[in-house]
Amino acid sequence: MPPARHVKLAAKVPEVTAVFWVIKILTTGMGETASDYLAYTNLALAAVVGAGGLTAALWWQFRTPEYRPAAYWSAVAMVAVTGTMAADALHRFVGLSYAVTTPFYAVVLTVILAWWWLSERTLSIHSIYTPRRELFYWTTVMASFALGTAAGDLTAATMHLGYFTSGLLFGAMILVPLVAWRLGLNEVTAFWAAYILTRPLGASFADWFGKPGYRSGLGYGDGPVTAITLAVIVGLVAWVAATRHGVQAPLAPERQLESDPA
Repeated sequence: MPPARHVKLAAKVPEVTAVFWVIKILTTGMGETASDYLAYTNLALAAVVGAGGLTAALWWQFRTPEYRPAAYWSAVAMVAVTGTMAADALHRFVGLSYAVTTPFYAVVLTVILAWWWLSERTLSIHSIYTPRRELFYWTTVMASFALGTAAGDLTAATMHLGYFTSGLLFGAMILVPLVAWRLGLNEVTAFWAAYILTRPLGASFADWFGKPGYRSGLGYGDGPVTAITLAVIVGLVAWVAATRHGVQAPLAPERQLESDPA
């Protein structure tokens, strides 16, 4: 009889589909505008919502025995909000420029990915079926949101490209891992490259809609943009929950052996 860790188990994250990417990009935009709206409305409220919401969402996610859309996407949404706050805090309150925070978070993300690989010998989302791997996964997601936030602000503000041009830039950049994957790039590498780029892509366009004209935005307001994107996210998550879209099939024993460290 095989060891317990090789028994078929349900993955804790969704399959990567077109709907996955749509919801992911929407959560990045919602996290950006929600964080800004809360921060400029009431800092104490922002801290409570950020820390409390993240703790509650991750507790819910870690308590679920398998991928459940409401729990998973609630965690992603709260990581988006809190990751934005973390990145902005170093700039607004510590005074570090985006030219400093962007490479800083890039190093942090690289260290986490390296630690994950050395510990588990896999970075595949198809292997997220143990608590330790799930912890690595969510730590990586948090770092990717912070990096994406800093990178988006670097291009839009420090490099004076504006939000719309930044969105187009990251939109073009996200095509690179897609094309490279089609040409033979390892799917895990392609996934994480694209995943990281969704953050500045979604955040740039959300800021373009929400920020005032003098900041190169359309001026619709962070609050309304947050509410609209959140409503769309809730609708899509309800749909994937009802249809079970994106639920990964349990790993076969031989695939689990490939995903486990030697």
